[in-house]
Amino acid sequence: MIDVIICTLLANKNTIFVSSLSTDVSVGDFIVCNINEGLYIARVLKANYKIHSKDLTSELYKMERVATKEDLKKHSNNMSKSDEALSEAKKIAKSLKLEMSFVDSYFNLDKSQLFLSFVSETRIDFRELAKKIAQKYRTRVELRQIGVRDKAKKIGGLGPCGLFLCCNTFLTDFDSVSINMAKNQMLALNPSKINGVCGRLLCCLGYENDVYSELRKKLPKIGATYETKMGAGKVVSIDLIQQTFSVDFGDNGIVEFSGDEYHGNSK
Repeated sequence: MIDVIICTLLANKNTIFVSSLSTDVSVGDFIVCNINEGLYIARVLKANYKIHSKDLTSELYKMERVATKEDLKKHSNNMSKSDEALSEAKKIAKSLKLEMSFVDSYFNLDKSQLFLSFVSETRIDFRELAKKIAQKYRTRVELRQIGVRDKAKKIGGLGPCGLFLCCNTFLTDFDSVSINMAKNQMLALNPSKINGVCGRLLCCLGYENDVYSELRKKLPKIGATYETKMGAGKVVSIDLIQQTFSVDFGDNGIVEFSGDEYHGNSK
């Protein structure tokens, strides 16, 4: 077990793990972190949190110090400058006829580096754009092409459940989600129902997929022939939650059975 501080970066809202140098920090405090040799302000979400190193979902960063008033003032000024840089990047990209949708921008604490993220349907050669931005702001520029799911994570919003997006609140990684998960849960394959605000399949489809897979094993497949004392019939529907299935016996009608009665005697 190691002691870490869980924080959110003020610059890009990412959640990070920070190695603890002080036991005096509390939830809500601001600290200065060293991330890839650049300093950033972060807000403490959990202080002195114990976790197994194997459970870290991202790199463990170093805490430099508790943020001072001067640090917070610099960060505030940098945010204003980053908004200006974002507008400038959009103008330059348009003049270069680059099909880019910018998401956000931010400087590190000493403004030695400017980061810009964007979404595009194709790969973009942004070398000329980076050169022009670097010349204007006299700093090192890094542009990152991100996916639409990453964009949703950064911007946030409400999901179809009415709650804030999972990716924007607690998810640190995007697990693979497939259309088979929707089929496994017998959902209507309507994009407006199974896609999130990012336009991709809902992340939550994966949350209960293992449970639905187990429930399916206890019921026959739709279309299978089921042997009963009444004779053979065709399975026409199943209810995974209620654990029941219905069998069509032709002239004898459709009969519902409990999953407890199924012992694999179907073809």
